[in-house]
This record gives sequence, structure tokens and C-alpha cells, in this order.
Amino acid sequence: MIDRSRARLLTWASILTGLLALLTVLVIGEWQRLIDFDVETSTELTDWTRQHDGLVDVLKIVETATDTIAAVIVTALIALILLVKGQRRAAIYTVGVVAISSGITHLMKWLVDRDRPSWHLLTEQYTNGSYPSGHATYIVAIAGVLLVLSQMFLRRASARHLVAVLLVLLVLLVFADRVHLGRHFISDVVAGALVAIVCVLVGLVVFSPQPKLQVEAAAAPLVSSVPASSRDLHVVLNPIKVDDVGQFQAIVGAMAAEGGWNEPVWHLTTIEDPGTGMAHAASVAGADLVIVCGGDGTVREVCAELAGTGIPVGIVPAGTGNLLARNLDIPLYIRSAIDVALTGQDRAIDMVDVSGDGFDDTHFMVMAGMGFDAAIMEGVNEDIKKKVGWLAYVLSGMKSLMFPAVRVEISVDDQPFTKHRARTVVVGNVGFLQAGMPLLPDASIDDGVLDVVILHPKRFLSWLPIVWRVMAKRNKTDETLDRMTGRKVVVRAASDTPRQLDGDSIGPGRELVMECVHGRLLVKVPR
Repeated sequence: MIDRSRARLLTWASILTGLLALLTVLVIGEWQRLIDFDVETSTELTDWTRQHDGLVDVLKIVETATDTIAAVIVTALIALILLVKGQRRAAIYTVGVVAISSGITHLMKWLVDRDRPSWHLLTEQYTNGSYPSGHATYIVAIAGVLLVLSQMFLRRASARHLVAVLLVLLVLLVFADRVHLGRHFISDVVAGALVAIVCVLVGLVVFSPQPKLQVEAAAAPLVSSVPASSRDLHVVLNPIKVDDVGQFQAIVGAMAAEGGWNEPVWHLTTIEDPGTGMAHAASVAGADLVIVCGGDGTVREVCAELAGTGIPVGIVPAGTGNLLARNLDIPLYIRSAIDVALTGQDRAIDMVDVSGDGFDDTHFMVMAGMGFDAAIMEGVNEDIKKKVGWLAYVLSGMKSLMFPAVRVEISVDDQPFTKHRARTVVVGNVGFLQAGMPLLPDASIDDGVLDVVILHPKRFLSWLPIVWRVMAKRNKTDETLDRMTGRKVVVRAASDTPRQLDGDSIGPGRELVMECVHGRLLVKVPR
């Protein structure tokens, strides 16, 4: 809906407005066929409801939950959440659609002044006009707004479809509520729905809820670490991470043109090459900016290849974890992320060189781990992950929660090894993991050092105080939770142990050697 042309949106709005006008003329003119249909259908449904006392009580709850007071509260909460998330235009759109549709409904009630059905079931009698239904207008308006927001913020088509189905069921419930209680005729409900849909569509035409490019609002030009000479833009895209590659390319192309960039040059990753070759090709071609869209694995490959080149990287997170983007405060909404990638401030961040047994020398941007956390990554069912996203990690975590403790030795900055028992050892370049958990609260991605946390809960219930200490950012350390900091970290396990880099399993082994490379990569971050 949000990517439809204005002409198409206006066409549909005009058609629905015409239907609303026709219905209104028929109601005012008391067209007999419409009156007979309204009366017969409404009385039958109300009589059937009268025979089920429990159903009347349920419908009364539905009526109260969608009345004017509830409408104002829910609309205000949605707008407040959007404002906190930095989506000011979406918040204005939400309030505007609900307020204008409600205003039109009340004006039509006054102009048409249609009497309400006389066979209502509840003792409280409404005295204002019956046409159109205010409850129907509100529920369709808020459902339309939420449908628009879901298309903006939910990347998975399955999630958007689920939201749409739930919203349709909610709308039908309220429609049934108005007729079964004898509060409205069916034509009242239809008219209320038409008013709301027209407002949703016209709202998209006159005031897009999508954020505008930051460059339009910039008070002064930003200083680039490496000034772009030709404004050449290259994009590395993992095609399986977006629903419609063509649509994504069109969005990036339009926003790039608006920001003064040349037509993007596209590089699509493959199973054989997750991003390294594409980033190399962009570098050789003289790119002034490379945007990477994909999960943490794709982002890691592209960033590693461009490290040290002076070419800034714009990150459009499209994976499940998106840990690097989250720690850089890059928005997860794709259009906003593209905006930051095109117009954000350059920031030099650290990356980490990694070596060990059983794999070629590589790197990570976010974290490495041995033990429980790596076992979670190994145990994730990819089919479930595609359907429910990060919940797949929760399911795997529950199965791996009591991963057996292993003996490990840790050396920091070439100092003597210290011995520990641990269920997991995490070495991080950032502070926050999934769900905003501050596992390494003192870590910073540009401080030139790595932060280490060693967790050793002795039994299942021991996880509870550890989680409390982590969430509360307590500095206390002991044998269940210990911390270290240094530029170089070596972790050795007494037996083969699962290992992961940036959430990708690299197989079991006994050693990880990690060294922080300070300020190695330029990335675009919010102003």
C-alpha cells in the first residue's frame, strides 16, 4: 500500500468516496429496498443475540473497548511509541487519519440525523445519529493505520500477512458487535468503514508516513572522513533477505537520486560468495560509498573487505539478529536505514582479527563465543528461523541452557593464562546483544579493546541471578560471572567446544585468538 503510486491511491479513494456518496443519498432518500434490508437483517441478528445472554455480555465488552475513550487512548499510545522510535511523520499520520475520519463521521451524523434502531439490547440508549457508525469508523481507521505501519516496519511477509488477518478479524468482530447489539444498521457500519478507508488512502497521498531523507533537514553539511569525488554508489545485496528485489532496488535508486548520488551499481551475493567478492569489485570500481543489505554474516564479509580502504559502508539490516546495526543505533526499518546509509555521519569503528584451529584466519565485527552461546547458534532450526525470526534462537536457547561446563584458559594481552570453568565465554566488540541485553555494558565499538565475559551458572536456577546482574549492569564479579578487558584475547578449551562468530557457527574447536584492530572501518551512523 505505501509503495503504490499517488494516482492509484487517489483512484481507489475516489471510487470509495463515490460509493459512500451513493449510500448516503439512498439513506437520506429512504430508498425502500435499503431500508427493508437494514431492518430485516438487523432485527434477525438482534433477536438471535437476545437468546444468548452470555454473548450480550461479551459484545458489551467489545463495545466499551472500542468506544471514544478507548480510541483516544490507543491512538495516543501508538503515536507516542512512534515518536519514541523517531518516526515523527508516522505518528502525525496516525493521529491525523483517526482524528479526521472521526470528525467526518460526527459531521455526517449531524447532517443525516438518522434514528438508531429501536430494538437495541442494552439499557443505555445512544442519542446521536446512527449513520455512519463511529465504532466502525474508528476500528477501520486504526486497522488501516496499523496495516500501513506493518508494511513499513515488518520485513517478513509472513508477519505482515498475520497482522493483516488479525486486523480483519478484529474489524469483523466490531462490525458484528454493532449490528448484533442493535446499535446500528448494516448500512451504518459500511458507511463508517468507507469513511475510514478513504481517510487512510488520502492520508498516504497528502502526507506520507515514511521519513524523509535527513539531508533535507541538515542544518550544515557533514564532514566526511574521505570526501566523495564522484558520488558513485555501489550496493551489495543478499537477495534472499528482501521480499522483492526489484522493489528494493527501486526504493534505493529513488532515495539515492534524491540524496544526490549516481545510479547505484548492484552486486548480488551468492551461496558461494556471501559478499567478499562483491565488496572487492565495488572497491576496485572506485565506489565512494558501499551500502550492504543483509544479515550479520553478509555485513561482516563486506565490512572486512572494505576495512582500511577509506570507503564508508552504509548498513541496511535485513537479518534476524542485526547486532552491529543495533549497537550503532541504525534503525531496523529499511527506508530509515537506507536514509542513514546515504546521509549519515562517518564513524571509524574497530574490527577483530580471529584465528584458531579448524578454520582459516577471519574476523568479526560484533562478538565471538565458545560454549553455550555457540551451541544456541548450532541448534537453530533454519526453517523455524525463516518463519518466526529471533524466536528460533529462544527455542534453541531453552534446549541448550544447561550446556556442560568446560575447562578453559584465557590470556589477555599476552599475559599468563588463567584457568576457569565456564558454560560460555563471550568476547565482544560491542555491549548489547539480542533483546538489548547489556552483556558487556562497558564495551564500545571504537575504544580499541575487547571485553570478555565468562559465565558459569552451576545449576539451572543459577541463571536467574546472572540475568539479573547482567540486566542491572552490576559490576560485581565472581566465579559465576567474571569479566576481562584487553586488546588481544586468547581462549583455549580443554575439549572440542562449539564456537561462533557474529552469530554464525564455525564448528567445534579448542582455540580462539582474537586481536582488536582499532578504527579500521568507516561506517555511516545516524547524525
